[in-house]
Amino acid sequence: MPAQQPAPRYKIFDTHFHIIDSRFPLTPNQGYLPAEFNWQMYRDAAAKLGVAGGAVVSGSFQAFDQTYLIDALARLGPCYVGVTQLPASVSNDELLRLDAAGVRAVRFNVRRGGSAGVQDLASMAQRVYDLVRWHAELYIDSKDLDAIYDTLVKLPRVSIDHLGLSKAGFPALLKLAERGVQVKATGFGRVDFDVAQAVKDITRANPASLVFGTDMPSTRVERPFKDTDVDLVADALGDALARKVFYDNAVAFYRPRKTI
Repeated sequence: MPAQQPAPRYKIFDTHFHIIDSRFPLTPNQGYLPAEFNWQMYRDAAAKLGVAGGAVVSGSFQAFDQTYLIDALARLGPCYVGVTQLPASVSNDELLRLDAAGVRAVRFNVRRGGSAGVQDLASMAQRVYDLVRWHAELYIDSKDLDAIYDTLVKLPRVSIDHLGLSKAGFPALLKLAERGVQVKATGFGRVDFDVAQAVKDITRANPASLVFGTDMPSTRVERPFKDTDVDLVADALGDALARKVFYDNAVAFYRPRKTI
C-alpha cells in the first residue's frame, strides 16, 4: 500500500493562481504563451496543501477574456473567487454579471500589460468598489509605488502582488501595508530579497495585511512554487500568525461566496 500523506498543517485560501485552459482564448504576451494548467490540474496540485478556496487571477496572456474565468469558477465552486482584467469602458451590467459569478477584484497588470492602465487606476478602482465592492490588485514593481502612493492610499481596497518584487521598493510597500493595503506573499521565485524576513516585516507593520498564495503554475520563473513555501512562511511567522496569513486575512478580504 502507498504511504499515507500527512495531513496539511494549515487550511489555506490560495490568493493567487492561474488557470490556463486552451479551450479558451490565449493572447501571446511579449511572445510568451503558457503551458496548459486547467482547473483539474490545479485542484490535483493544491489538494495536498490544504487549500480550501482561493482566487483565480487573470494573467497578461488572457487579456480581457472572461470565458475561461467564468468556466473555472463554476467548476471550482463557491469557495473560489476571480480576479479579472477589464477595460476601463466596461459596463455596469458586465460588472454585475461577473460579480454574480464570483469575481471579486479587478487587476492592473502594470508590469506585463493586458489590463487597463495605471492612468485608469483611481477612477476604475473607485467605480468597481462603489458598484460591487471589489478591490483593485496591482502587479507592479514596488520601486514604482512611490509615484502612485497618494493615489493608492485614497482607494478603498487595494492589494499588491508578489511581495512587490524588489528590495528597492520594499520601504514603500511597508508604508502601504501600514495604511491597510493587502500584500500577497506569492511568487517567491520572482523577488530579489529574503522572503522569511519580508513576511516578518510586513506582519510587524500590519498583521492583517499579509495573505498567501501559491502562484501556480508559476509562469515565466526559473524557481516555481514549492510545497515547502508553506513551511517557509509558517516557520517565519509562528503558528497563530501563520493561520491568519494562510486563511483568515484572505477570506475577510476576498469575500468568497462560501467558506469551509
